[in-house]
Amino acid sequence: MRILLVEDDVAIAQSLKEGLEDEAYAVDVAHDGDEGYRTATADEYDVIILDVMLPEMNGYEVCRVLRKDGNQTPILMLTARDAERDIVEGLDVGADDYLAKPFSFEVLLARLRALLRRPNEKLEEVLRVGDLTLDPSLKKVTRANQEISLTTKEYAVLEYLMRNAGKVLSKEQIISHVWDFDADVLPNNVELFIMFLRRKIDKPFDSKLIHTVPGFGYKLEDKS
Repeated sequence: MRILLVEDDVAIAQSLKEGLEDEAYAVDVAHDGDEGYRTATADEYDVIILDVMLPEMNGYEVCRVLRKDGNQTPILMLTARDAERDIVEGLDVGADDYLAKPFSFEVLLARLRALLRRPNEKLEEVLRVGDLTLDPSLKKVTRANQEISLTTKEYAVLEYLMRNAGKVLSKEQIISHVWDFDADVLPNNVELFIMFLRRKIDKPFDSKLIHTVPGFGYKLEDKS
Protein backbone atom coordinates (compact mmCIF):
# COMPACT_ATOMS: atom_id res chain seq x y z
CA MET A 1 0.00 0.00 0.00
CA ARG A 2 1.25 3.46 -0.92
CA ILE A 3 1.14 6.39 1.49
CA LEU A 4 1.81 10.10 1.01
CA LEU A 5 3.21 11.65 4.19
CA VAL A 6 3.06 15.46 4.35
CA GLU A 7 5.11 16.58 7.37
CA ASP A 8 7.39 19.62 7.62
CA ASP A 9 9.50 18.29 10.50
CA VAL A 10 12.25 16.42 8.64
CA ALA A 11 13.24 14.24 11.60
CA ILE A 12 9.63 13.18 12.28
CA ALA A 13 9.00 12.56 8.60
CA GLN A 14 12.10 10.38 8.26
CA SER A 15 11.26 8.42 11.40
CA LEU A 16 7.69 7.77 10.25
CA LYS A 17 8.84 6.87 6.74
CA GLU A 18 11.34 4.31 8.04
CA GLY A 19 8.82 2.83 10.47
CA LEU A 20 6.08 2.55 7.85
CA GLU A 21 8.44 1.02 5.29
CA ASP A 22 9.38 -1.59 7.88
CA GLU A 23 5.65 -2.41 7.96
CA ALA A 24 5.63 -3.00 4.17
CA TYR A 25 4.15 0.37 3.16
CA ALA A 26 5.61 2.40 0.30
CA VAL A 27 5.98 6.01 1.50
CA ASP A 28 6.48 9.26 -0.39
CA VAL A 29 7.23 12.41 1.63
CA ALA A 30 6.41 16.08 1.08
CA HIS A 31 7.54 18.82 3.48
CA ASP A 32 5.11 21.68 2.86
CA GLY A 33 1.48 22.12 1.88
CA ASP A 34 2.09 23.19 -1.71
CA GLU A 35 4.37 20.21 -2.37
CA GLY A 36 1.91 17.91 -0.62
CA TYR A 37 -0.97 19.11 -2.77
CA ARG A 38 1.01 18.79 -6.01
CA THR A 39 2.21 15.30 -5.09
CA ALA A 40 -1.27 14.14 -4.07
CA THR A 41 -2.73 15.28 -7.39
CA ALA A 42 0.12 13.96 -9.52
CA ASP A 43 -0.11 10.34 -8.41
CA GLU A 44 -2.44 7.80 -6.80
CA TYR A 45 -2.19 6.99 -3.08
CA ASP A 46 -4.06 4.65 -0.76
CA VAL A 47 -3.83 7.00 2.24
CA ILE A 48 -2.56 10.55 2.86
CA ILE A 49 -1.08 11.38 6.28
CA LEU A 50 -1.37 15.15 6.51
CA ASP A 51 0.11 17.35 9.24
CA VAL A 52 -1.96 20.43 10.09
CA MET A 53 0.83 22.92 10.79
CA LEU A 54 2.58 23.15 7.42
CA PRO A 55 4.44 25.94 5.59
CA GLU A 56 2.70 27.43 2.55
CA MET A 57 -0.77 25.83 2.60
CA ASN A 58 -1.68 24.38 5.99
CA GLY A 59 -3.14 20.90 6.32
CA TYR A 60 -6.74 22.12 6.52
CA GLU A 61 -6.31 24.03 3.25
CA VAL A 62 -4.66 21.08 1.51
CA CYS A 63 -7.46 18.77 2.60
CA ARG A 64 -10.16 21.26 1.58
CA VAL A 65 -8.71 21.78 -1.92
CA LEU A 66 -8.17 18.06 -2.51
CA ARG A 67 -11.80 17.34 -1.62
CA LYS A 68 -12.95 20.24 -3.82
CA ASP A 69 -10.96 18.66 -6.66
CA GLY A 70 -12.83 15.40 -6.13
CA ASN A 71 -9.86 13.56 -4.59
CA GLN A 72 -11.39 10.98 -2.22
CA THR A 73 -8.16 9.40 -0.94
CA PRO A 74 -8.54 8.68 2.80
CA ILE A 75 -6.82 11.42 4.83
CA LEU A 76 -5.43 11.04 8.35
CA MET A 77 -4.61 14.43 9.86
CA LEU A 78 -1.83 14.90 12.42
CA THR A 79 -1.63 17.85 14.78
CA ALA A 80 0.05 18.96 17.98
CA ARG A 81 -3.32 20.31 19.09
CA ASP A 82 -6.15 18.10 20.34
CA ALA A 83 -8.71 20.79 21.12
CA GLU A 84 -12.22 19.84 20.10
CA ARG A 85 -12.53 22.76 17.67
CA ASP A 86 -9.37 21.64 15.83
CA ILE A 87 -10.71 18.10 15.46
CA VAL A 88 -14.06 19.42 14.23
CA GLU A 89 -12.37 21.70 11.68
CA GLY A 90 -10.25 18.84 10.34
CA LEU A 91 -13.26 16.57 9.93
CA ASP A 92 -15.37 19.36 8.44
CA VAL A 93 -12.89 20.02 5.64
CA GLY A 94 -12.98 16.35 4.65
CA ALA A 95 -10.44 14.45 6.74
CA ASP A 96 -11.35 10.84 7.56
CA ASP A 97 -9.53 10.61 10.88
CA TYR A 98 -7.51 12.76 13.27
CA LEU A 99 -4.50 11.93 15.47
CA ALA A 100 -2.97 14.31 18.01
CA LYS A 101 0.78 14.39 18.67
CA PRO A 102 2.48 12.78 20.46
CA PHE A 103 0.98 9.48 19.41
CA SER A 104 1.90 5.82 19.62
CA PHE A 105 3.22 4.35 16.36
CA GLU A 106 1.02 1.30 17.01
CA VAL A 107 -2.04 3.56 17.16
CA LEU A 108 -1.01 5.17 13.87
CA LEU A 109 -0.74 1.72 12.27
CA ALA A 110 -4.17 0.76 13.58
CA ARG A 111 -5.71 3.96 12.17
CA LEU A 112 -4.08 3.29 8.80
CA ARG A 113 -5.38 -0.28 8.70
CA ALA A 114 -8.88 1.02 9.42
CA LEU A 115 -8.66 3.56 6.59
CA LEU A 116 -7.36 0.94 4.16
CA ARG A 117 -10.26 -1.45 4.64
CA ARG A 118 -12.52 -1.73 1.64
CA PRO A 119 -16.22 -1.02 2.33
CA ASN A 120 -17.14 -4.66 1.67
CA GLU A 121 -14.65 -5.81 4.28
CA LYS A 122 -16.83 -4.11 6.93
CA LEU A 123 -15.17 -4.61 10.31
CA GLU A 124 -13.22 -7.67 9.31
CA GLU A 125 -9.48 -7.10 9.49
CA VAL A 126 -8.24 -10.38 8.00
CA LEU A 127 -8.16 -10.60 4.20
CA ARG A 128 -9.25 -13.93 2.70
CA VAL A 129 -9.10 -15.42 -0.78
CA GLY A 130 -10.00 -19.11 -0.80
CA ASP A 131 -7.87 -20.76 1.88
CA LEU A 132 -5.31 -17.94 1.80
CA THR A 133 -5.48 -15.41 4.66
CA LEU A 134 -3.53 -12.26 5.45
CA ASP A 135 -3.78 -10.52 8.82
CA PRO A 136 -2.48 -6.91 8.47
CA SER A 137 -2.32 -6.37 12.23
CA LEU A 138 0.02 -9.34 12.73
CA LYS A 139 1.67 -9.29 9.28
CA LYS A 140 0.78 -12.98 9.18
CA VAL A 141 0.00 -14.99 6.04
CA THR A 142 -1.39 -18.52 6.05
CA ARG A 143 -2.71 -20.94 3.49
CA ALA A 144 -4.62 -24.08 4.46
CA ASN A 145 -3.76 -23.12 8.07
CA GLN A 146 -0.02 -23.26 7.32
CA GLU A 147 1.93 -20.09 8.06
CA ILE A 148 3.92 -18.70 5.11
CA SER A 149 7.08 -16.64 5.63
CA LEU A 150 7.38 -13.66 3.27
CA THR A 151 9.87 -10.84 2.86
CA THR A 152 8.61 -7.30 3.43
CA LYS A 153 8.23 -6.61 -0.28
CA GLU A 154 6.64 -9.99 -1.02
CA TYR A 155 4.13 -9.25 1.71
CA ALA A 156 3.40 -5.80 0.25
CA VAL A 157 2.78 -7.20 -3.23
CA LEU A 158 0.53 -9.94 -1.86
CA GLU A 159 -1.46 -7.50 0.30
CA TYR A 160 -2.13 -5.28 -2.71
CA LEU A 161 -3.26 -8.28 -4.75
CA MET A 162 -5.53 -9.48 -1.95
CA ARG A 163 -7.10 -6.06 -1.37
CA ASN A 164 -7.96 -6.10 -5.07
CA ALA A 165 -8.90 -9.78 -5.34
CA GLY A 166 -10.55 -10.64 -8.64
CA LYS A 167 -9.29 -7.47 -10.35
CA VAL A 168 -6.64 -7.46 -13.06
CA LEU A 169 -3.68 -5.33 -11.94
CA SER A 170 -1.03 -4.14 -14.36
CA LYS A 171 2.65 -4.18 -13.49
CA GLU A 172 2.56 -0.38 -13.44
CA GLN A 173 -0.27 -0.38 -10.90
CA ILE A 174 1.61 -2.81 -8.67
CA ILE A 175 4.77 -0.71 -8.87
CA SER A 176 2.92 2.52 -8.06
CA HIS A 177 1.28 1.04 -4.94
CA VAL A 178 4.14 -1.06 -3.57
CA TRP A 179 7.23 1.08 -4.27
CA ASP A 180 7.75 4.77 -3.54
CA PHE A 181 8.61 7.17 -6.36
CA ASP A 182 12.30 7.25 -5.43
CA ALA A 183 12.66 3.52 -6.10
CA ASP A 184 14.27 2.43 -9.37
CA VAL A 185 11.84 -0.34 -10.29
CA LEU A 186 11.25 -1.99 -13.65
CA PRO A 187 8.32 -4.20 -14.77
CA ASN A 188 10.70 -7.17 -14.59
CA ASN A 189 10.94 -6.62 -10.83
CA VAL A 190 7.20 -7.26 -10.56
CA GLU A 191 7.56 -10.49 -12.54
CA LEU A 192 10.28 -11.57 -10.14
CA PHE A 193 8.17 -10.98 -7.02
CA ILE A 194 5.17 -12.70 -8.59
CA MET A 195 7.43 -15.71 -9.22
CA PHE A 196 8.60 -15.64 -5.58
CA LEU A 197 5.00 -15.50 -4.34
CA ARG A 198 3.89 -18.35 -6.57
CA ARG A 199 6.67 -20.52 -5.16
CA LYS A 200 5.39 -19.85 -1.64
CA ILE A 201 1.60 -19.63 -1.88
CA ASP A 202 0.74 -21.66 -4.98
CA LYS A 203 3.29 -24.37 -5.69
CA PRO A 204 3.38 -26.07 -2.24
CA PHE A 205 -0.41 -26.37 -2.26
CA ASP A 206 -0.79 -27.55 -5.86
CA SER A 207 -3.48 -24.93 -6.40
CA LYS A 208 -3.13 -21.65 -8.29
CA LEU A 209 -4.40 -18.38 -6.83
CA ILE A 210 -2.15 -15.94 -8.73
CA HIS A 211 -3.16 -15.82 -12.38
CA THR A 212 -1.45 -14.13 -15.32
CA VAL A 213 -3.73 -12.22 -17.69
CA PRO A 214 -1.64 -12.03 -20.89
CA GLY A 215 -1.10 -8.50 -22.09
CA PHE A 216 -2.71 -6.96 -19.01
CA GLY A 217 -1.13 -8.13 -15.75
CA TYR A 218 -2.05 -10.34 -12.80
CA LYS A 219 -5.00 -11.11 -10.57
CA LEU A 220 -5.48 -13.05 -7.36
CA GLU A 221 -8.54 -15.25 -7.54
CA ASP A 222 -9.82 -18.56 -6.20
CA LYS A 223 -11.22 -20.41 -9.21
CA SER A 224 -11.90 -23.66 -7.42
